Amino acid sequence: MAVALILTGACGAAPGNDPADRPALTAVNPYGGDRASEGQPVRGGTLRVGMDRDAVSFDPAVQNANQAASVVYDSLMRLTPEGRAEPFVAQSMQSPDNGLTWRMGLRPGVRFQDGTDLDANAVVVNVQRHIDRAASPAHRFAERIRAMRVVDPLTVEFTLTEPMGEFPTVFALSYSAGTLGMVVSPAALQRYGDDVGAHPVGVGPFKLEEWVRDSHITFVRNDDYWQEGLPYLDGIEFRPLPDTDTRFASITNGDVDYIYGGYYQELSRALENPDLKVYYGPGSGGERLQFNHSTAPFDDRRMREAIVRAIDLRALSVSQYGGQMISADSLFDSSSPYHTQAASDAWPTFDLAKARELVDAYRADGGDPDFTFKTTNTRTAFAEFIQAQMAAIGINMQVQQYDLAQFSSAVMQGGDFQLTTYLGSIDTPYPVVANMLHSGGSANYGKYSNPEVDRLLDEAAVTTDEATRTRAYQQVELLSGQDLALAWYSRNYSSNITRKEVNGVYRYMTSGVWYERVWLASRG
Repeated sequence: MAVALILTGACGAAPGNDPADRPALTAVNPYGGDRASEGQPVRGGTLRVGMDRDAVSFDPAVQNANQAASVVYDSLMRLTPEGRAEPFVAQSMQSPDNGLTWRMGLRPGVRFQDGTDLDANAVVVNVQRHIDRAASPAHRFAERIRAMRVVDPLTVEFTLTEPMGEFPTVFALSYSAGTLGMVVSPAALQRYGDDVGAHPVGVGPFKLEEWVRDSHITFVRNDDYWQEGLPYLDGIEFRPLPDTDTRFASITNGDVDYIYGGYYQELSRALENPDLKVYYGPGSGGERLQFNHSTAPFDDRRMREAIVRAIDLRALSVSQYGGQMISADSLFDSSSPYHTQAASDAWPTFDLAKARELVDAYRADGGDPDFTFKTTNTRTAFAEFIQAQMAAIGINMQVQQYDLAQFSSAVMQGGDFQLTTYLGSIDTPYPVVANMLHSGGSANYGKYSNPEVDRLLDEAAVTTDEATRTRAYQQVELLSGQDLALAWYSRNYSSNITRKEVNGVYRYMTSGVWYERVWLASRG
């Protein structure tokens, strides 16, 4: 998802405070609320959610960022706060042969919202859809499966083309990332065919009641939900509110109870509002400048290093992030087991003289260091900051801006840029890091390629040994950093923000949310 960090001056700073003296942001309830301190859950009520866009489809085999999908589809596996996959609707997931064959055991008595059983055949039918559809966001996972077999009604066996220790993770990913873990009723697939995306039937805690596009999506409690006593809510209503200011105003005035915050602007304001709760963690990955490695001038490492060295992160923090930016100099956050200090030590520091020297050397060899920076039409302040930094080292940077839809499709996915910006948070290294850095990766928009990085990423996906996986990702971080594959400058600011009456939130670090335990205290 492309990020627009629109701030001017010291937006979000308390009156009279110097933004340069403000501390960087830190994690606040990064994985959800504390059930023990929230009290006894109360049943009833309808949660009103403001999302940043309307859904395109509820079909898991169709690529789209649907923030409402998790209410109708539970996941066969879920990620723990440590980023490991564990059974959820599934009861077990085991490999008898170090990752070549996997057996998934399902819980008995789980039914789809149409009353049909979730059984091994239903899982096979759903996974086969991802195998058959090359455009499915989960196709890249499904095509690793050589064969599937229904062992008994509650057991399905997967035989892979090669061992894969991370295979359980592909059943735990969020809807937008592409997942094999959200399954549709085979009866609904047979009834609705390609229109099943407008008629979702899953095993989740809520059933679709009405979808008026660009207005609202309403869900009601699934009284036959497999977790006894849940959900607590009577229903959920999702409202598309694409404008950031409008969405934030809607939660502050009580029109909605819950919003997805993509930007520092929302996060900083919410942290200062006593009527709101914030769920946020900086995590790994984050905000970055994206180089196009296949075209000049950034096919030359000297120019990539010049850009990194030219950006004064302290000035960037003050001018764009209210002095609270969480600076980044590596793929993984320093708290991650996959981070190595060597990667941070090797990262180029702010040095205008060195940056000018690199630009002059590139120009002396016949290169043209001037380039065009492409971004969304809401990133004017950020683009002007980068433009000024480039001018300081003798580069003429032109700016072209696009609406979000055009930017995502034509610029990023089309690879039509020299330099741009992007956001990518990391719940779990696989498959996110491979998507970003592997040759041909689905989010490797800049066409970065390093055979050794590819080998290490493949090793990390295949191994069942955590120590081997950790070492591989540490080396990926170091090598991609030395290559300056991406120009990290900040961790992410994606958050979930609720009214204080909302309790029971469980979230992934990338802000994907599960709703079966959400409950509302009295709004009075």
